[in-house]
Amino acid sequence: MTGGVDVARLPPGEGVPFDDRGLAYGDGLFETVLVRDGEPRLWAEHLARLARGAEILGIPMPDRATLDALPARAGKGFSVLKLMLTRGSGGRGYLAPAEPEPRLRWQAVPFAPLEARWRDGVRVRHCRLRLGIQPALAGLKHLNRLENVLARAEWSDPEIAEGLLADAEGRLVEATCMNLFWWQDGDWYTPRLDRCGVAGTLRASLLDDGVIRKADTSPEALATAEAVCLANSVQGLWPVTRLDDADGRRLARWDIGDRHRALRAEAHARLGYPHD
Repeated sequence: MTGGVDVARLPPGEGVPFDDRGLAYGDGLFETVLVRDGEPRLWAEHLARLARGAEILGIPMPDRATLDALPARAGKGFSVLKLMLTRGSGGRGYLAPAEPEPRLRWQAVPFAPLEARWRDGVRVRHCRLRLGIQPALAGLKHLNRLENVLARAEWSDPEIAEGLLADAEGRLVEATCMNLFWWQDGDWYTPRLDRCGVAGTLRASLLDDGVIRKADTSPEALATAEAVCLANSVQGLWPVTRLDDADGRRLARWDIGDRHRALRAEAHARLGYPHD
């Protein structure tokens, strides 16, 4: 135990206890952190998101020293460090224990980004599934991601890299595992995430530095954007070159240009990836 939190590496094949609330109810949080030679990227942003989620859910945070020691254990080269923080066991049904004993599990795996998608761009589609609106959980990377699982099951075509998700009222929110950006009238924009969706750490850094701005848009309006990108803190930035509807009909095409390259340079500088 460290700071009241049970900390352990999760070897392949070893699960959490059957009565763990993260397993039973999705009562927990996770982070996926890009690490290079033991140095985490966007570490402050990942810890800030984890702390915000822990405060909202009422789960005690692991102490900072425990968390700071984990990236160095990822080894040489690029890897992805996954952290899972659950409320632990206890309580009766949905009622959480008055004094939770959280579990922190972690695992690091070697990683190679899909560099061809940086250069050549990607084809994406709109999803039929609509995200439920729940402001209390908006922005958090909580463990209940069934909406994303169902959305990702909508297609199997390897030519389609991602699916775009709107909320129940028709506002675009995100892709299944990436944040969305579009260029319109001289600025890069990203959807507001005050109703649902995951507030990515790369997105947070770009917002803090004024590189992008928040706005609402619809699936229909996205097809009229001058440029579109997807990005997250592990894969980096992918220019979107084609947008389809949920039935595979083409809605828009874009060429990769200077606007994409400029935003990619901003994003990849934060991740330690090549800018061009």
